Amino acid sequence: QVQLVESGGGLVQAGGSLRLSCAASRTSIFRFFTMGWYRQAPGKQRTLVASITSGGVTNYADSVKDRFTISRDNAKNTVDLQMNSLKPEDTAVYYCNKWPATPVDWGQGTQVNVSS
Repeated sequence: QVQLVESGGGLVQAGGSLRLSCAASRTSIFRFFTMGWYRQAPGKQRTLVASITSGGVTNYADSVKDRFTISRDNAKNTVDLQMNSLKPEDTAVYYCNKWPATPVDWGQGTQVNVSS
């Protein structure tokens, strides 16, 4: 099991930016996993926003492509999500996890609120 702690959420106006960070424990194995950022809006299912392989290959949901950038630092055992040009529909709780996600590894998430 990998303990994951998300941070960096907050309230921002539409068009603004936020940078989320996820710190992982069990650092000896972190670098082997494909990691993802997920989000869950009120009343909706949790969905994958972006993923990054151990080698740095990235993939994005169509809704965030060209606005969000996922990155990782295997030396620091972190995976970040830079979010630009935020929209009200980006409002959600954001989580990091492996991809595919493992239920036991869900953390508390970090809340992102985008006002119009």
